[in-house]
Amino acid sequence: MLKDHEVTIFEKESQIGGIAKVKSVEGAPYHTIGGHCLNSKNEKIMNFVFNEVLEKDKWHKVKRDAKINFRKNVINYPIEFSIKEIAKFDKELAFSISRDFLAAEDKPANNLGDWFKENFGKTLADEYFIPYNRKIWNMDPYKMSHEWVDGKLPLPNKKAFFNSLIGHSEDTMPHNTFYYPNSNCQNSLFEALAKNLNIIKNFEIKSINKIRDKWIINNSLKFDLVISTIPLNILPKIITNTPKKILNEVKKLKYNKVSNMLWKTKPIKHTWTYYPSDSTIFHRHIHIGNFLLPKQNFTITESVGEYSYEVMFKEGKKYDYLLEPIDFNISDHAYVVYDHNYSIATSNIKKYLNCAYQKTA
Repeated sequence: MLKDHEVTIFEKESQIGGIAKVKSVEGAPYHTIGGHCLNSKNEKIMNFVFNEVLEKDKWHKVKRDAKINFRKNVINYPIEFSIKEIAKFDKELAFSISRDFLAAEDKPANNLGDWFKENFGKTLADEYFIPYNRKIWNMDPYKMSHEWVDGKLPLPNKKAFFNSLIGHSEDTMPHNTFYYPNSNCQNSLFEALAKNLNIIKNFEIKSINKIRDKWIINNSLKFDLVISTIPLNILPKIITNTPKKILNEVKKLKYNKVSNMLWKTKPIKHTWTYYPSDSTIFHRHIHIGNFLLPKQNFTITESVGEYSYEVMFKEGKKYDYLLEPIDFNISDHAYVVYDHNYSIATSNIKKYLNCAYQKTA
């Protein structure tokens, strides 16, 4: 396509990479939204990256060593394979989790909370999945749709669960290993993808209009075709003459901001630590220093919503391995919230855009 067309990419920020871009701070790659890395079950994607974008010898492979802080005890992730560890400090809880998991019938669910119960059993849903997802979505899971989890959340079968009770189960989930650039900066991937592309940075799209067969950007630039990555709760607002009923659909879309803080730390060997309890505002610590080669002592503490520097600092001081904060960020758009309005609203918006702006001959 690029060989046959002149393509211009407009980037609102001064740096490419979207929510996956990183900021270099005192030798650390500061991921201001999440802790992004490379892996995929799709071999075509991996082959494309390694063969056409950034060669495989420019990456190093990292073994995930994720933990869960569960009832003030540290256990291995994923939790469904760590019931023997739970039994060491609460046998009754381990029994209840096992009984309910093996009795779960995978019945149809009407919401995310019920979906967890039907797939993992009531006890594990109540003790872990529902409180953790309440934190990361900033919404009651019973008010959310479960449709987004299809194909995204691996489900252990009952045989694998039983084997973990009597033996040892390896972490075989999609993110059990991942790749990180040898440059120790995720931006290396984006820079390689951007090679030979015409990218104009610091350019905000304020209006989009279609006049006959041309798209007009900001009332001046003309294009034959526009491909947008602008959030769907913004895009219809800047397209000329979007009807009110579609703008009302836009108002139904929700998203979360994310607050996080980058810390210098004492040595820690894990890659992530998850915190389902509401005793802390953090839902995870991303031990980003262990993504690097050689490893370094940095961690990102992350919370959904807007929290001040002072609140994040005070919360972080509860953990003795977090030594000194060196940066802080509050994102704008971070994570889409899949409530019960999401599917219908996005479908109506996309249907309107497809019908109203079909390519003219």
